[in-house]
Amino acid sequence: MKIKTFLYPKIRFIVLAMVLLFFACDKNNTLEIPEQNEDPIDTQIEIAWVFFKDKPSKATYLANPSLMLSQRSIQRRTRQNILLDDNDVPIEKTYYNEVKNRAGIKIMAKSKWLNALHIEGTKTNINKLKQLSFVAKIEFADKSLNATDRVAPAKRLHHPENKFGSISTDYSYGNGSNQIQMLGGEALHQQNFTGTGMIIAVIDGGFPGVDTFIAFKRLRDQNKILGGYNYVTRSSNFYTGISHGTAVLSTIASYVDNQFIGTAPDASFYLFITEDGTKETPLEESLWVEAAEKADSLGVDIINTSLGYFTFDNPKYDYSYADMNGSKTFISRGAEIGFSRGMIIVNAAGNEGAEPWKYIIAPADAKSVLAVGAVDAAKIIATFSSFGPTADGRVKPDVLAQGLNAFVINADGQIAPSSGTSFASPIMTGVIACYWQKNYTKKNTEIIQMIKESAHLFNNPSPQYGYGIPKFN
Repeated sequence: MKIKTFLYPKIRFIVLAMVLLFFACDKNNTLEIPEQNEDPIDTQIEIAWVFFKDKPSKATYLANPSLMLSQRSIQRRTRQNILLDDNDVPIEKTYYNEVKNRAGIKIMAKSKWLNALHIEGTKTNINKLKQLSFVAKIEFADKSLNATDRVAPAKRLHHPENKFGSISTDYSYGNGSNQIQMLGGEALHQQNFTGTGMIIAVIDGGFPGVDTFIAFKRLRDQNKILGGYNYVTRSSNFYTGISHGTAVLSTIASYVDNQFIGTAPDASFYLFITEDGTKETPLEESLWVEAAEKADSLGVDIINTSLGYFTFDNPKYDYSYADMNGSKTFISRGAEIGFSRGMIIVNAAGNEGAEPWKYIIAPADAKSVLAVGAVDAAKIIATFSSFGPTADGRVKPDVLAQGLNAFVINADGQIAPSSGTSFASPIMTGVIACYWQKNYTKKNTEIIQMIKESAHLFNNPSPQYGYGIPKFN
């Protein structure tokens, strides 16, 4: 009797469970199981990079280099014995279109060098892209969403401050005298190496006034501005944005005789806007890589960037010091490939030396990027100049130039002092252009090594001085 009263209720329970299971199944009697990543309230828009496995059309492009690169870019590779490779090949169009047409996915930028797209969408929609056979991996900007990156975010610090034998040539440098003479740039000018024939890309936050200010009249009259693009607004208007880029360019290209002359007044320029002065987001990293790829394809010799990244408006995207190893951030990976194409990449080291963060920021952490710290007119280190080493122990900054009370053209078109590694970097860039003009047969790797070896602390580098102040002669 006791056994019967135990069994009958149990049998009824089993029958009821079977009925419920039947109705939970679809018409094909297959149980509907939610996807592992599916979340019924998943409406948060995330940022991610989706990387592709291959480039099926690479044979066609590699057989026809002119489909990818200008003749000048090809010549730069040839001069340095650099072969074309998969990184030069554009992203597969069918892959791009497949991602573009996916529901809930928005493409914000692309990179052939990294074979990746910068996308936005919900976590669920982004993760669904893993189902595509040609997708290699997905990296979320929010590192907590990456399986191999699940560490506590770095403590929130502060918003990056850097958000914002022939006839002798004898210039009257005016206010720019000290910042060029410190590096020996005037000696190059006296030998007629003033940047002629060299092309520099300035990637920054805006260039208002470059089309009107008197300091750039010579640049305009001689058609030395070869072009540019505004990647932030996806427009051809690059004489807009914040004036930071204008000031940066002025240290290289200004020409106001007896008042202010830049370090490479006869160089030619492309001007690219990738920095949105109103906010700080991971998209700016991807836009920089896009601009650097364009610079490469146009045959640019040197890229100057007075920008850097480690914190963002949304702290979930912040980097930690451990990420400053030259191979973690998207922008640093792109910069490294850019150098491998035969260009020289010069970058401000960062203005974090007196802040809790203290260290250099991306892409200055990249191995092949020449990171430039700042000193004053007396060659004393500026307290704000960021420290090295990189997280993996490499010397950074690489070299130093004047960045404390350096002279620039300000937002009003006037000559004025300003401070930041933002200005040490382009001052250095201009002198490098003149130096490479003099040593045109040298590879970018050779030029960089020669610069480091000329620095006054090459045999005894320090965490904030790096290899010190180079001397070009």
